[in-house]
Parts: sequence; C-alpha cells; structure tokens
Amino acid sequence: MIKITESAVSQILSMKEAEGDDTLMLRFGVKGGGCSGLSYGMGFDNQKTEDDEQFHIDGLDVLIDKDSIPIVKDVVVDYKQNMMGGGFTIDNPNAIANCGCGSSFRTATNAGTPEEC
Repeated sequence: MIKITESAVSQILSMKEAEGDDTLMLRFGVKGGGCSGLSYGMGFDNQKTEDDEQFHIDGLDVLIDKDSIPIVKDVVVDYKQNMMGGGFTIDNPNAIANCGCGSSFRTATNAGTPEEC
C-alpha cells in the first residue's frame, strides 16, 4: 500500500508519544484543493470509520480512507532532518504534476483545471 521509511516511523511514533494517547493512529490521505487539485492530509486520529482501511506499518497503525487508497498507492513517506530542522516528504509515483508552491499535486484521474497558487 504505502511505505513509511524508518526515519518517518520513528518521528511519527515520537510525536504520538508526546501526545500521550496510546490509542492514536496515523491518518493519511488526500483531499480536494490546492493549486493542482489534491493535497495530502496527515495527522493523528483515534477513530476508525467504515470508510477507512487500517494498516500496520513497522509498529504504527495507519488509517487511509477508501477514496484515497488508489491515489496514494505506492507513496513513500519519509522524514528528513537538515540544518534548518526537519520535515516530512511524500513521493507519489501517481502524481503527474505538482504545484509550483509544492503544496498540492494532480494525478491522471483528477487532471482537471488547476486553481491559482
């Protein structure tokens, strides 16, 4: 489904521990919006819905809604640290275009007219 690198899992588990709630799961998916049509969403949730698929990746429970699954298939989530701090990167082989400002993307199945950045 998706791949979350060791460094990203470590960072997410550290963030989860800081929240102090063992029931939290990582929710990952996409939503409409942004310059190119779709943007990623990633955060913690402790509720699984009927529309969610649950995955267990290296000690991390991950929720992905069924509508997002075909769009995020084979995505790689990584966490990179540098002198300016750190941040998550998302490499999506399904993306055919990325917004110039880097906040959204488009796939062949949602290749409509992009909004202004």
